[in-house]
Amino acid sequence: MNERLAPADPEVDLLVVGSVNEDHFTFVQTFPRPGETVTAIAARRGLGGKGANQAVAAARAGAIVRFAAKVGADGAGASAIEALRAAGVITDAIDEESGCATGSASIAVDASGENWVIVDAGANSRLAWSDADRIFDAYGAPSVILTQGETPAATVAHVARRAHDAGSRFVLNLAPVIDIPNEALQISDPLIVNEHEAAAVATALGLSADSPSELATALTSVARSVVITLGAAGAVSASDEGVWNVAGLPADGVVDTTGAGDAFVGSLCARLAVGDDLRAAMTWASAAASLSVGRPGAAESYATSDEVERRLLLAGVSA
Repeated sequence: MNERLAPADPEVDLLVVGSVNEDHFTFVQTFPRPGETVTAIAARRGLGGKGANQAVAAARAGAIVRFAAKVGADGAGASAIEALRAAGVITDAIDEESGCATGSASIAVDASGENWVIVDAGANSRLAWSDADRIFDAYGAPSVILTQGETPAATVAHVARRAHDAGSRFVLNLAPVIDIPNEALQISDPLIVNEHEAAAVATALGLSADSPSELATALTSVARSVVITLGAAGAVSASDEGVWNVAGLPADGVVDTTGAGDAFVGSLCARLAVGDDLRAAMTWASAAASLSVGRPGAAESYATSDEVERRLLLAGVSA
């Protein structure tokens, strides 16, 4: 564990435990068909990984965020840490793993803004439950703790237990869907998934539903609360307080949808950490996601809290 905690370290609102990648973007007019070669319009590299993306989104939304992760002892890892610091994320819980490369993702984006992604986990696969223990022992537990399906399943389960024992609110973005103990799902408040992930979880649990609202309600049998993201249509949530929908805000123009879900998740957790209820946090997160798709890239496309507030004001929406 890196020991870089400053004596004047501020009180952290949100701990994100998760993945960090170097993203390799290729922009094309259309995706190639099997066996076809297409010429790229442009290419670039940037910060990525669901954990890193969500940490940046949360910091942009106004939370004080510590990010715990593993990178390789390489240039990509050093660049990722530098980019996270520049975004206002506290990076003293990021470890460098020798003999292992920083995670990477190959991302193709077509003219409509749609994308496909291939991920090499790299050092992310080395983030173990023992690392989680050192993080909690060294830094304590803030009010909200977030992790994702790009984190090894045993680590997700252990983070959930430590969060529960510390009295923290545990949020799980089960993306991608991995096999974790039901106890970790039961602690999740909320469990955040998109429609496809929600359907996969429900199928694995033997649940069925005919609509996103019914699906969210069904999943509350295994989680304290559930949020299902619906892309441009917004999101639906269910808990013991009922079911509600938050409409999506129309984007001014879709440039790149990469990382929009992470913008939603990170912003939602930030707003929970600073005291919003789930409905208000979802409204804020929906606005943040709508802004992210109008800019290229993932973490670098995320809006500041001032930009989100203006977006909500112009849309006549109260968070």
